[in-house]
Amino acid sequence: MSRLPEEILHLLCPLHLLLEPTGHIRQAGPTLHKISREPMEGARFLEIFEVFRPRAVTSMEQLLQTEGRKIRLRLRSGVRTPLYGVLVSDGQGGAVINLSFGIHVLSAVRDYALTSSDFAPTDLAIEMLYLVEAKSAAMDASRSLNTRLQGAMVEAEERAFTDTLTGLSNRRALDALLERLKRSGDPFSLMHIDLDHFKQVNDTLGHAAGDQVLRHVARVMTDVVRQDDIAVRVGGDEFMIVFGKLVLPNRLSEIAERLIRRIEEPVIYGGQTCEISASIGIAVTEGPVGDPAELVEQADMALYASKRAGRAQYRFFAGAPGGDNSVQQASK
Repeated sequence: MSRLPEEILHLLCPLHLLLEPTGHIRQAGPTLHKISREPMEGARFLEIFEVFRPRAVTSMEQLLQTEGRKIRLRLRSGVRTPLYGVLVSDGQGGAVINLSFGIHVLSAVRDYALTSSDFAPTDLAIEMLYLVEAKSAAMDASRSLNTRLQGAMVEAEERAFTDTLTGLSNRRALDALLERLKRSGDPFSLMHIDLDHFKQVNDTLGHAAGDQVLRHVARVMTDVVRQDDIAVRVGGDEFMIVFGKLVLPNRLSEIAERLIRRIEEPVIYGGQTCEISASIGIAVTEGPVGDPAELVEQADMALYASKRAGRAQYRFFAGAPGGDNSVQQASK
């Protein structure tokens, strides 16, 4: 058999081996050199490679008997990625073996940092690598798009349930929360808060000053209530706070007093002092709630009782615990 020039074999079959009749490696392709930790030329083939299909190949004679059949082998050292090959006799007692990574090409590229130049120009592995890269890029783009869409959905939901001026929950969020509490059957209480003298601030200092006051009230509520409680801007200068599993009159009274005291702290806007207060109505569940709107109405009735009593006060709905003696002036 006439021998091809070494550079041609290297280009067309970068994973080839030329074996001497003694079983020693005369020549190895450049990609085999890249993946092997040991020099190949001059070494015995069966010392560098382990043949595991077909089994029991332990000599050059047995290796030559596999001519024309697919063989499977791997390096004895380093990353032992399986290789597939076909052996052809050179007619002089030696052999030519051309190898491939087969279905393990992706792991080989990763493990040995292979590039397109490490494969034959006609090797379908290159096409497959491009397809895998394209698929990976498409999957990354899809994941990124899904993440952005999910983020947009979450942001849209948050906007739908958030008051844009104060950052508190809005009426839609309140309705959804009350419905969840109704289904759960857990006890809870409501505070309905209306700002006293807010209209005067709006009329004398303008809506921008009023907005500043509303943001101040929102910060006070966020500071005073527990982490799991929900503060809601119902509209205008009206707010509600939902206290899950909190129905103790003494504790609710403490919170109401702190809210009024903090809300009455002066707010400076444009060099002017804005002074307001708050009236609060409190309603408490005594068992499972049939219609949350009834509790809202009770808190509303208690709120207007506070206003009639002189403002800057809180009052429990008459049927709630503590309702009989609930008119109390907050400390100033």
